[in-house]
Amino acid sequence: MRVPRRWAVWTLPVPVLAVILAVELAAVGTLAFSIPRDIALLPLNWVLVTLVLAAAGVLSTEASLGVERMRHRSDETPHIDLSSVWTFAAAALLPGAAASVVVIGIYGHLYARVWRGGIPPHRAIYSTATVVLAVQAASAVTGLVERAALFQSLLGLVAVVLALLAYAAVNMVLVVAVIVLSGPNRDLATFLHVLTRGDEAVLEFATLSMGALAAGAMSALGPAYAVLVLPPLIVLHRTVLVRQLEEAASVDGKTGLLNAAAWHVRAVRALRRAERTDGRVGLLVLDLDHFKLVNDRYGHLVGDHVLAAVAAAVRDEVRDDDLVGRFGGEEFVVLLPSTDADEGRIAAVAVAERIRRRVAEIRVEVPDTHASVVVDNLTVSIGGASFPADAADLGQLLEVADTAMYAAKRAGRNTVRMGLHAVPSGAVRPAPRHHP
Repeated sequence: MRVPRRWAVWTLPVPVLAVILAVELAAVGTLAFSIPRDIALLPLNWVLVTLVLAAAGVLSTEASLGVERMRHRSDETPHIDLSSVWTFAAAALLPGAAASVVVIGIYGHLYARVWRGGIPPHRAIYSTATVVLAVQAASAVTGLVERAALFQSLLGLVAVVLALLAYAAVNMVLVVAVIVLSGPNRDLATFLHVLTRGDEAVLEFATLSMGALAAGAMSALGPAYAVLVLPPLIVLHRTVLVRQLEEAASVDGKTGLLNAAAWHVRAVRALRRAERTDGRVGLLVLDLDHFKLVNDRYGHLVGDHVLAAVAAAVRDEVRDDDLVGRFGGEEFVVLLPSTDADEGRIAAVAVAERIRRRVAEIRVEVPDTHASVVVDNLTVSIGGASFPADAADLGQLLEVADTAMYAAKRAGRNTVRMGLHAVPSGAVRPAPRHHP
């Protein structure tokens, strides 16, 4: 049996561990406070609603068991949990203590049937604690209005909307805080970027809205009407899985960037938009210098950490709508759409220089069995091209930028070369595309 001091949770960074323990203690504290307060007010129909919602959550998980397991296998990072349909309905209909019982029942079943063996226990406990705090906050808001009138008046609608916002804010902020603290960039900009990721936020609010509708139906027509939520929820499970698998198929596993095929498809679309709007596009091809030496000296596992760090640096130095991909090996590519007549080349040069300087500052520390491995003094050679000045289509644009990158290699590496002026007359695209 593993002793507590060897649990994986103790290997987490101190800021992450502090947040986890604080949130879990807060969840236990609010639950301990709300149980004596709510138990005396718990009529029989609330007990029935508690049991129905917990049972509905368990049934929806069982009905989508294969889908949920596949979601976790295809993406191990935290993602929106559709059980918030039932936990928010509990927050809308029940006092905090009873709503927390629903959360614990549903998440305990999720761990036993879906998460066990796939995620460590401390992550499951933390997820449960964040949702307990979320339902406590939402229940406190809906408790300001007579629950019998919650779905029958304008004031009640306002209370439900505010409760939905409170639930989402508490849950998402606490989850994102741990994600950001676990990563390399622990700043406010990164926190806000992760917090406001469009697809995740939309899915969260859609799920909570379904929970509000389920609560309204149960309040007006009776707890048995929760069964009507199950079919659309199962369909939503499958829709989310399809989207998740599509994203997984387009992402490079080592860096999180677009893979070559997905980048090419999106780049073609961006170039067509530029043609229609008389826009300009910059293209950068980046290749890490002497990366083979990193793999030879430290091994491919350390090399993968270096690639991930470089990918993060490149992503941080471009705009959200710029396309960043990995072309295999140590080569990356960036497409920079622009509508300014002069900005295509100018922006590409400026971004390339920022990336070059940023890569030179990277210091990758990889824990080892004996001591930490530190990789620094990294450099990158960058070639660029602009549309339509250097090429008329994506294939030609890549050829010019790639050959310019080779010119940067020949110029001593750790430098930038741009456009046709960097390409000797009659030059052809070199092969292969992997360099020392």
